[in-house]
Parts: sequence; structure tokens; C-alpha cells
Amino acid sequence: MSGCASGCVSRSGPLPGETVDVAVVGGGVVGAAVARELAGRAHDGRALSVVLAEASPDVGDGTSKANTAILHTGFDATPGTLESRLVRRGYELLGGYAERTGIPVERTGALLVAWTGEELAALPGLADKAAKNGYRECEIVGPDEVYRLVPALGPGALGGLTVPGESIVCPWTTTLAYATEALSRGARVLLNTRIEGVEHDDGQATVLRTNRGPLRARWVVNAAGLGSDAVDRLFGHERFTVTPRRGELLVFDKMARPLATRIVLPVPSSRGKGVLISPTIYGNVMLGPTAEDLRDRADTSTSEEGFAFLVDKGLALMPALMSEEVTASYAGLRAATEHGDYQVHLDAGRRYLVLGGIRSTGLTASMALAEHAAGLLAEAGLVTSVRDRLPEPPRMPNIGEAFPRPYLREDLIARDPAYGTVVCFCERVTAGEIRDALASPLPPADLDGLRRRTRAMMGRCQGFYCGAEIAGRLARVEGS
Repeated sequence: MSGCASGCVSRSGPLPGETVDVAVVGGGVVGAAVARELAGRAHDGRALSVVLAEASPDVGDGTSKANTAILHTGFDATPGTLESRLVRRGYELLGGYAERTGIPVERTGALLVAWTGEELAALPGLADKAAKNGYRECEIVGPDEVYRLVPALGPGALGGLTVPGESIVCPWTTTLAYATEALSRGARVLLNTRIEGVEHDDGQATVLRTNRGPLRARWVVNAAGLGSDAVDRLFGHERFTVTPRRGELLVFDKMARPLATRIVLPVPSSRGKGVLISPTIYGNVMLGPTAEDLRDRADTSTSEEGFAFLVDKGLALMPALMSEEVTASYAGLRAATEHGDYQVHLDAGRRYLVLGGIRSTGLTASMALAEHAAGLLAEAGLVTSVRDRLPEPPRMPNIGEAFPRPYLREDLIARDPAYGTVVCFCERVTAGEIRDALASPLPPADLDGLRRRTRAMMGRCQGFYCGAEIAGRLARVEGS
């Protein structure tokens, strides 16, 4: 590939002159999972050539970076839907992959709390729905057990439903692991590459017109998230419309963590899963999200109204939490559509597959979505086998609070003192971790990308003390 050989990352310069087998559009968690999966496949004994094209300067820079980061059992999905099946399958796949690659996961369990008589009456139906989805570990409990499990809950809980399999996971490391393994399998990652048009060339290839020039591919997989409907229309379809649904969240200091040792869920409604309280993999506690439909697909701002809504909810759900310090707030956009299920459609004639309308469960379902995509492409004649002698999966740096961090590991520090030199004191991020992130196969393009790889600047001071030092380290690498 011109300007980007097999297994490389490109943020500028020319795109390939030759035709690749598959172009995956969208470098979020789903697109990265698909690129990883297809890069491990072959056609007629030859490894597929795969390109992952992402409009942002980094993978996981859109919806995938700002979600509730829950590894879902799928207990409350609509039985019989594609989402239900893929979430259940993805839960097992991602759980196993996390163990192999070091993606941090905490098996906290969850408690769905009923606060009204109507919600209490809904619990048996939810337990039955869970069983229909293949999850039979839920148990209806009374108020005494609710408060034993989560003593800090506000008054008035009438009962609950336990979901012991619900877990928390690092969405940043998950996306990076997929993309890193895709690279090791020979895929090429094209960043800052926005799709602007589609042309069909002599029936043999699709020409994706991008801001960096044309990209030719025999097959195109659309995993463009918030832009998946726009790309779908470039292929001549009017199947769904994405409405960005903004979810604002508050993140509380690590001192609040003892209040929320498990995920506290509301009884879901037609608008979504509602406001939850959840521990995070980084040691904090999260409250949210809101649910507000927008027109602007880039509006991740927070609002006074959103904060007021969350404060009111927090005071009712867990009053003690609202006395703790808020260290950060953020908003994410979910790819809501008018349909109640994932929008997965294969157009074999145009050699095109769309994975659209992937909501917040997409993190959990990501590997199953990739597996499903490979199966559909196999039926259409593209993928015929799994490649022999694939490289080992990457071992990702641990940024989870519940596991030994580098600054605590005497063995690492003895071999390399940089792991004992703390640069970000709020999050205990060391010089060794920053150096490793900057030298990784998929290095960050900016400070936000470095934050997602190391946790630097995401603590109490939000980079006030360490930001200049960390920015300097990034600039020195970029200038070298």
C-alpha cells in the first residue's frame, strides 16, 4: 500500500493505489473488532487484505470512548432479537479475550432496584425475560437484601433483582486491543480518513472517495456508528436513521468507591436503561446517563439541565454519593435509530455490509458482531477459512484500579526504574507507562489519546499539575 505497508498506521499521506479485499469504515469498538476478525481470515488460501478507515485521529475516539463501560449479560434484551443473541455471545467472547489480553474486567454483579409498586410488579417479568435470553442467575430479593447488598441506597427501595454476571470493563483498552491485534495480523489502520462519497468501478471494486484520496476495496463493511446511516445512503439505501442520543454522566472521586461496590440499575423503560450508579474500572463511581435526542452528531457538551437532572436522581438513589467530590463530567452520543434492534444488512450485489444502530450494548457484542459479519461474508463467498499460524494476541497495559499497577510492582521497577517514576500523581501514572504508550504499535495522536492509554490527567486535578510535563513528553516524540 502506498505510504502504508502491511500492518501499519497512517494518519496522513497517500492512500493505497491497489485494491484491498475489505475496507472497514469506522474505527470504534465494532469496526476495530471486525478488522481484527477479518485480518485473521483467508480467501482461497490467501490472507485477506484489510483496511480500517477512521475519520478521527485515533481509534475509539467517538461513541466508544464515552459509554457506561458495562459488560452486559444481556438479561434485559428483547428475546429473539439479533441484539439479544449477539450480546449473549459477545459476553462470553469478550470475557475470554479480556483474560488473554489483559483488558481489565471486574465481576462486580448488579442489582436492579424497584422504587415503586409498578416497578416491583415488573421484576418477575424481567426475571422471565432474562431466562428467555438464556441467563438464569437472576434472583428477586426483598428490601432487606437490597440494603444488605448496597447499604448506601436512599430510603424507599421495595425490592430488587440481582444480576450477578454483570461486570465492568475498560472500553478504551478493548478497542485498542482489537486494533493492535488487527495490525499484528497485517491490517492497515488509516486515521484522519473520512468517507465522502462512493463510486463503483467496473463491477469489481468500490471506490471510497475520502478526504485523503480514493480507496479501492472489493468489499466494504460499514461500522461507522453515528455516521452509519449516512454511509448506508451513499450505497443507495434508506433503511434507518441515526438520532444521536446524548448521555451525560458525573464521575465521582475514588473515595466514593466503597458506596458502590456493584452496579445499581433502574427498572428499564422504553427510553432506555435509565440512570444507574456504577463503579468504574478506574476506581471511581459513575452516575448517569441522561437521554436526550439531538440533531448535532458532534455535540458532546454537558449542560446545566443535565447536571441538575443527575443531581436530583443521585439524591434519591444514593444521598451519600452526592456528598462526595465530582472529579469529571462527560457526555457520550449513542447511535439510536427508529428500530428496536441492530441494523445488520448484507448487500451481496454491491459487496457491502452494514452494522448500524449499534447502541450501548455494542461494546459487549463487539466480538460477536465481528464473528457474525465474517459469517455473512463467508456466505457471500469472501471468507473461506481461518488463517494458520496467527500471531499471539497482544498483552495490553493494565489501567484498571483493581489490579497491580506498574508503580506497585517491584519486579517491574527493578528492571526499569521508569515504572517507579510517577508523573501523574492523581492516577499514579509512571514515566514508563507514558513512554510505552508513545512507542506502542498504535500510538496516541494527542493528549486525549494518551489519557485513554494510561489514565494520565483523568484524576482529581484533571492535568493541572502534570499536564505540561505530559504534553512535553508527547511533543518530544512527535518532533523526533
